[in-house]
Amino acid sequence: MLRVAVPNKGSLSEAATEMLVEAGYKQRRTTKDLTLTDAANEVEFYYLRPRDIAVYVGEGTLDVGISGRDLVLDSHADADVVMGLGFGSSTFRFAGRPGVADSVKDLAGKRIATSYAGVLQDHLAENGVDAAVVRLDGAVESAVQLGVADVIADVVETGTTLRQAGLEVFGEPILQSEAVLIKRNGVENPANGLQQLVRRLEGVLIARNYVMMDYDIRAEDVDAATAVAPGLESPTVSPLHRQGWVAVRVMVKRAEAQRLMDQLWEVGARAILTTDIHACRI
Repeated sequence: MLRVAVPNKGSLSEAATEMLVEAGYKQRRTTKDLTLTDAANEVEFYYLRPRDIAVYVGEGTLDVGISGRDLVLDSHADADVVMGLGFGSSTFRFAGRPGVADSVKDLAGKRIATSYAGVLQDHLAENGVDAAVVRLDGAVESAVQLGVADVIADVVETGTTLRQAGLEVFGEPILQSEAVLIKRNGVENPANGLQQLVRRLEGVLIARNYVMMDYDIRAEDVDAATAVAPGLESPTVSPLHRQGWVAVRVMVKRAEAQRLMDQLWEVGARAILTTDIHACRI
């Protein structure tokens, strides 16, 4: 069976479980369950700390896992990213009191507190900056006020917590992160079910990001409508009982659907509607 590591808690856990359910896999009913076997799909799921998942996968103990890109890089585990999963987006940035620094180059000789020492050390080395890294497990934003560090490097979402601590972000982002599926470095197919898992997750992403659009239009205007919404390959066109009219079906990006409906109306489309896609294979 394919052995898959899933976050057991934290911001990635619920979204990862939801995505796997949408992909057709069984998931645990209670957070007390540490493992689950989905015999029908020949997959075993292991629920682990997100920070540990890359280590288990990198060592080959488990075949693949879901974790954050930042956690994978921070672990220095022997793991490769297979695909991004479209959730868990975050930005890793420097922050400090106003005027303390403008860029990473200004941090030479300073103390930097972080929960992601591996990512920070790599970034400092890439920029040729010699600074002291203070590793903390949490509440990094308090490090400056308590005198433990001069600046911090942490995940920033809204920045509200930083402002409450009297800090502001500076410089370019260190890392843009998201949830990713990972496998052991150098292993193409760690188990037979990997390609099926990837296809299913890709199907979920497409279903979330696309809708099916249907409309009626005069046959003579199909080319103009197709130029507006060509679809992934080409639209499906079917004759209607009404002479000279056809029905068109096409996949379009969800974020662009309203704009495309307006444009299709302008070229003569009528009875335009969109429906959600629950599952697909492309």
